[in-house]
Amino acid sequence: MISSNAVFRLHSCRFGIMLDIRQMRYFVALAETLHFGRAAQRLHISQPPLSRQISALEKELGVSLLERHSRHATLTHAGRRFLDDARIVLASFDQACKNARLAQRGELGELSIGFMMHAAHTVLPSLARRYMARHPQVHLQLREVIPGTLADATLTGRFDAAIMFDPGPMRGLEAHTIHREHLCLALHADHPLASHALIRAADLKGEDLIATPAEVAPKLWEAISGYCRSGGFEPSVKLEVQLQQTIVSLVAEDLGVALVPQSMHKLGIANVLFRELDDAPMIEHVLVWQPGNLNPALRPFLAAAGIDQPKGHVPVNP
Repeated sequence: MISSNAVFRLHSCRFGIMLDIRQMRYFVALAETLHFGRAAQRLHISQPPLSRQISALEKELGVSLLERHSRHATLTHAGRRFLDDARIVLASFDQACKNARLAQRGELGELSIGFMMHAAHTVLPSLARRYMARHPQVHLQLREVIPGTLADATLTGRFDAAIMFDPGPMRGLEAHTIHREHLCLALHADHPLASHALIRAADLKGEDLIATPAEVAPKLWEAISGYCRSGGFEPSVKLEVQLQQTIVSLVAEDLGVALVPQSMHKLGIANVLFRELDDAPMIEHVLVWQPGNLNPALRPFLAAAGIDQPKGHVPVNP
């Protein structure tokens, strides 16, 4: 770890000058007190080493920075100018040291998170707000993409992590459930089942379904198809669409019905009603990431999602 008090050599190729940060700190302390004894006391050193370092600094620069008197010192014109510039250099160096520590702790840098559009209606807003409040100096990039690309994009490093429906077995990723919700039935307001307060699985027999393809969200499809089979029939899918919002929009056109997460009622799309399912199946949102990801900003994001120890959590493909 870099220390802001470390001896650090600054080399100017143009002028052939080699300085160290310690000498600059000594000079600034002396320039601010104009007294070798008080400057040495501030620096927690004895006076002779201070005098030697200031003389070495002047020799390296080839200029007189101070006029020495019996009880005090005064700055030369060159000394006053060097003081202004030295303060800027020291401030920049100290900030660089601070930034290195922040980056090491994951409190500075960039973090890229991919998410399916549906997550914007569930866990993403509160998770992003918590993370940004705790780590305001990290540039958080949130990218909404088609669900079918999220797992591969995380594997290839496009995203540090992603929020999605459970993708099923996938080598190289770890997953942690961060949200659960029941499915419900989305149907047109004029549909005959609209008058039912509670929909049973058997009520859906013969209905045209609008659903996400199995290869895009296998666990979601398993929940939908399993619910239909519990009613004694195989699901009949009329339209396959990746985005839940698009599914609901198609329901609004009376093109079919859909089993969607309950949070979809927040969309408020006209002519669409949502009805509770009897013994409704549950669907999970997962946060997925590569366990070997070395971005230090990722661990605090996992912690904000309730994942305190990235190692040891349930992998997608054990």
